[in-house]
Amino acid sequence: MKQLFIPFAALVALLLFAFTFKKASVVTPADNPKLKLLKYNNPGLVVDLGVGLWAWPVPVDWDGDGDMDLLVSCPDKPFNGLWLFENKSGDKIPVFEKPVKLGPAVKNIQISYTNNGKARYTTPGVELPNFKADLGKKKVKLFPADSILKDLKGRNRFNQWKFVDFDADGDDDIIVGIDDWGDYGWDNAYNKQGVWTNGPLRGFLYLVENKNGNYENKGRLKADGKDIDVYGAPSPNFADFDGDGDLDIICGEFLDKMTYFENIGTKQKPKYAKGRYLSNELGVIKMDLEMILPTAVDWDGDGDVDLVVGDEDGRVALIENTGKVKDGMPVFKSPFYFKQKADNVKFGALATPVGVDWDNDGDEDIIVGNSAGYIGFIENLGMNNGMPKWAAPKYLESDGKVIRIQAGSNGSIQGPAEAKWGYTTVSVADWDNDGLKDIVVNSIFGEVLWYKNIGTAKSPKLGKAQNVKVKWPANTVPHKPSWNWWDPKPQTLVTQWRTTPFVVDWNKDKLADIVMLDTGGYLSFFERYKDGNELWLKPGKRIFEGTKGAAFDQKHTVKDSLPGTLQLNDGKFGQSGRRKFTIVDWDCDGALDVIVNSKNANFLKNVGAKNGKVQLSDESYLDDLVLAGHDTSPTTVDWNKDGIPDLLIGAEDGHFYYMLNPKSQKK
Repeated sequence: MKQLFIPFAALVALLLFAFTFKKASVVTPADNPKLKLLKYNNPGLVVDLGVGLWAWPVPVDWDGDGDMDLLVSCPDKPFNGLWLFENKSGDKIPVFEKPVKLGPAVKNIQISYTNNGKARYTTPGVELPNFKADLGKKKVKLFPADSILKDLKGRNRFNQWKFVDFDADGDDDIIVGIDDWGDYGWDNAYNKQGVWTNGPLRGFLYLVENKNGNYENKGRLKADGKDIDVYGAPSPNFADFDGDGDLDIICGEFLDKMTYFENIGTKQKPKYAKGRYLSNELGVIKMDLEMILPTAVDWDGDGDVDLVVGDEDGRVALIENTGKVKDGMPVFKSPFYFKQKADNVKFGALATPVGVDWDNDGDEDIIVGNSAGYIGFIENLGMNNGMPKWAAPKYLESDGKVIRIQAGSNGSIQGPAEAKWGYTTVSVADWDNDGLKDIVVNSIFGEVLWYKNIGTAKSPKLGKAQNVKVKWPANTVPHKPSWNWWDPKPQTLVTQWRTTPFVVDWNKDKLADIVMLDTGGYLSFFERYKDGNELWLKPGKRIFEGTKGAAFDQKHTVKDSLPGTLQLNDGKFGQSGRRKFTIVDWDCDGALDVIVNSKNANFLKNVGAKNGKVQLSDESYLDDLVLAGHDTSPTTVDWNKDGIPDLLIGAEDGHFYYMLNPKSQKK
């Protein structure tokens, strides 16, 4: 074969041209995304302070005006950033200003207040000495972070470095809080009795001692003669919490509690008692969600050290130290979640909205689930400058109690570390044909329930949860995913977790059907029918085919590019389910299409039937903005009342992203 010779100068020019062309032609979210953050549009409204998924709080007087502000680092998509919530009032418990983005998130950031009160900022293995000026661009190496990781059995998610004068010798040592998932593994480890057969999460503390300016790893800290080992995410905090003159420890954990280790030694030679959970007169102090991140600071300036704690859903709470000691342990108040001036509409994390006129007042509200297992109502208060004005979210109640579905110790396929997650995914429809809107919900369990509206059209009120009924064939095995350790109740619908149970009269017989994933991850039609005076579902039928791909994973990545029966998720165990979608005539051609989660949302166009199967053509995603770390949840709304459905997406960050239908824009 004859070789082609290209002169060097020409090659360079060619490469530069190619690079320039590529750079100019690449479409990025910054170019001109149509999806925009939904705003409360409600001046004067106060809501819970929040960033996106996972709040790393950095309490500090950022602007030097004498009161505490709050930095929050948020590592998720798309609300990634280091956010400043300014305290303009000077109050000890202020209503913070709307968040201002200072820069990108700083992973594993920690703040330490040394003996002279100076704030020092760290990430694993390094100090950020000019953080206020450069947000961490300058780094000073402290100690090899990898040398700590080598001591672990498995993967690590939390790596927290704090300064503290551990031995009261006048210089700052380092405490490293680090978790170890080696014993826990990940998912599918329950036996037939629902007992987790893997080990627990581990959370260790390491002392890296300052020896004349050089650091030495002294190994794991101990309490009661054993390694300090909390349930993951140890978040170490050292202070004289009990007022006896030496430094005690408070650690967080992956779940919702904090453990106190009393220093029963001396200031110079610490020795720690067995850990005890912080508690007060109401019992053990718990955060509302999990993946918590406590940081110790004298927030209110009263001389004792409080805790500022980030939650998985982006909220941040103050746990105030009362200054009292009971049974050798400091007494803290229960968490108070900080407030802010309303900005972006938000409902926890992994929000799953439905656009619907819930209160029958003529405009579309939002009913929404989230990772914490709540179901919320966000009321549309009417149009203001061309967009709805929104009320603060309200938790819906069932039978007089706030609805909250949680996995508990064995409800999540991914193990007991997910005990406080619920992943409610909702649909709103008249399920029992009585003329009132009910709520149908799936969750972390994969069990489809419904809440009957026992109120009125204008004042909905929900009764107790009931199972959706399916007439399964007699003498068949329970219909459930093969990896579920538990068996469903007879004639109930249990399928894959965290996926939409979309209620729609698909066959137009005036009965509400369900379209959702079956136990194998295939999009299926569960037809409704009457048996006497009772309404039942038939077993699901796989009536949908993909024309540009048959199988996908949870993020809508193609796994089988050939046409065939539509399997929206071919994953198993913890990677199963997770698909969110809505059914709507998106292109206004008279046929019902499917909009499904992806990096934002993909349009699956209904192109007709073939051999009795609905043909869905994947027309790609609807925008360039990347919203998904885990997954998104699309719905449609018609706030401008032009008869054309517009897109609303609930994202991982708990916010909502809105765009007009291209048909609406051309109108």
